[in-house]
Amino acid sequence: MSWPWSYAGSPLDALKSPRFAQPITFARLPLVRDLKGNSVLGAFVGVPFDGGATFYTGARLGPQFIRAESRLLRPYNMDLDVYPFIALRAVDYGDVDVVPTNVVRTLDRIEETIGSVIDQGATPFIAGGDHSITLGVLRAVGKRFKPLVLHFDSHFDYWDEYWGEKYTHGTWVRRAIEEGLIRGVIQVGIRGPQYDKSDLEYPRNSPVPIRVITMSEFDAKGINWLINELRSSLSGSVYVSFDIDSVDPAYAPGTGTREPGGFTSREALLIIRSLANINFELVGFDVVEVSPPLDPTGVTSLLAANITYQAMSIKAKQITKQA
Repeated sequence: MSWPWSYAGSPLDALKSPRFAQPITFARLPLVRDLKGNSVLGAFVGVPFDGGATFYTGARLGPQFIRAESRLLRPYNMDLDVYPFIALRAVDYGDVDVVPTNVVRTLDRIEETIGSVIDQGATPFIAGGDHSITLGVLRAVGKRFKPLVLHFDSHFDYWDEYWGEKYTHGTWVRRAIEEGLIRGVIQVGIRGPQYDKSDLEYPRNSPVPIRVITMSEFDAKGINWLINELRSSLSGSVYVSFDIDSVDPAYAPGTGTREPGGFTSREALLIIRSLANINFELVGFDVVEVSPPLDPTGVTSLLAANITYQAMSIKAKQITKQA
């Protein structure tokens, strides 16, 4: 009997091989490391690291549980009329070999791995891991594209340090700006109590533009307003970082720093899907802070898998338009 996977972009057929069979990969795609040789344009990469977390841990298990829940994804996206896996010749690239006890060395390994994915011609679609991993990703992406970052989160993540530590899941935005990796940030979903009123001052003094869209503003103006704001703001190279805690914990309880009052799962999927109608180039994507030990039913991992699927579909639509 031959190995069930055939080629890049071809997930296992659930009508021939049940979803609970075979090794677990994202969306049941083949596990491939030779991206250039297989003409891969989109690769799923796991970063199983939570050494930058400041409260609950467990996000190191995120990639594997997101993969497990992604087995329910199907090849055709009817909302965007695209076959994302085929268009991207998508594969699962496996995981970055992180150093569990060392943030700095892990960031180096993330940069090296994601840099290799990009240099082989593929767009990385990344599952964390805590949000500190995004700095390592941006060191690879930013040195090649210097993108605008679209950042979905309940927290600013631009604090300077925690307990004297510069590299945590709450400092990556400031480090990315200081290192000259990005040309601006749009933050969506910010809410909840802050350490101090002065926390709100950093965007006014930042060397790159930072636009903050709070949940209070979203509540007052609505989802169509938000989509139109993004349509008028996004252009050129864009990197999307989606912290799952931007979603209300009623819909995504499996995350380490939960904040009530966030997006519903339906709103989150609609907002991400709406990006397909905006003229920009998606140069990378991550979904982070999924903590499976806090997610007993798997709904958070399931949502993260679907958000990644929509992001892949956006890139597939962009490639289709260029063809």
